[in-house]
Amino acid sequence: MNKKTDIVLLISVLILSIFGLMMIYSSSSIWADYKFNDSFHYLKYQSIFLLIGLLVLFITSKIDYNLYYKYSNKILLVCIILLILVLIPGVGKIRNGSRSWFGIGPFGIQPSEAAKLGLIIFTSKYLTNSSSYIKSYIKGVFPILFITLFIFGLIMLQPDLGTGLILVVSIISLLFIAGIDIKFFIISGIIGVVGVIILILIAPYRLNRITSFINPWNDPLGTGFQIIQSLYAIGPKGLFGTGYLNSIQKHFYLPEPQTDFIFSIISEEFGVLGSFIVVSLFIIILYRGIKISSNSLDHFGKYLAFGLTFQIIIQAILNLCVVVGLIPVTGVTLPFLSYGGSSLLISMVQIGIILNISRNI
Repeated sequence: MNKKTDIVLLISVLILSIFGLMMIYSSSSIWADYKFNDSFHYLKYQSIFLLIGLLVLFITSKIDYNLYYKYSNKILLVCIILLILVLIPGVGKIRNGSRSWFGIGPFGIQPSEAAKLGLIIFTSKYLTNSSSYIKSYIKGVFPILFITLFIFGLIMLQPDLGTGLILVVSIISLLFIAGIDIKFFIISGIIGVVGVIILILIAPYRLNRITSFINPWNDPLGTGFQIIQSLYAIGPKGLFGTGYLNSIQKHFYLPEPQTDFIFSIISEEFGVLGSFIVVSLFIIILYRGIKISSNSLDHFGKYLAFGLTFQIIIQAILNLCVVVGLIPVTGVTLPFLSYGGSSLLISMVQIGIILNISRNI
């Protein structure tokens, strides 16, 4: 049994998080000074969340991951209750058109982030216990799909399509490594595409995102504005970029660049080299997470490490695809780098759990 923490994984996360603080200040200082008369506004709050996150990472890295197996049902139940409570007017707070936040003073907590973690824990236990019949659609696959789609439905009531997609794709990936017949994924893919089309058609703002994604220059001052400004930031800035703090697009061109589009500012200020380093760090996290999963001594540890790792990576991939114009805007943050306390804290919990699994292989 290895009692040593995976130092490569830990250092990669620390580099991303500290670099994230630097970039949150750079990308938000102009906007924060205008809005709050304090250029350090977003940096202060993110620094608080990072300190709490590092503490949480340390604590969770010391907690035996098998404890989550024991309490997985209760964890998921709490997550579901929170997802229901946030939908109640007066309890949940509306931000950017979504009722997906609990307001606690100046801070906001997003229960859908916790739900992503809770469902991975629950599914890892479910797959561990159902190894003898998991390949049966009725007995094995449909029960966990029902729970997943139920939670997805609660998230869509907020609405938050980006988080919902991450949740569903993460669970599908776990079912895939559990050995489900490939025909199931083909059918699920077809149903998923049809479902996404329906979700787009019933909400005009989603349709606007699709049309602006296809040709943002059709409405350059409206639905296409954000992606156009992102592409201008990512455009030809050379190997080293414009230099730290020298972004042009953060001067009220790219709306709130400290959140979903922080990678655009990273590309603008640090060029191809900076972008390559960020992507490389996520690749290292993916590699170390999969290695920990494959070396785990029990099925629960294998599923849990893989699910948590893949969830972080699929979120990063979705964010990067948005900022370079490969997919429509989803509202998904870039793990460890974007401004947002809930996302950072849950990501730190996930890494802490993975590190604990690494100590028991």
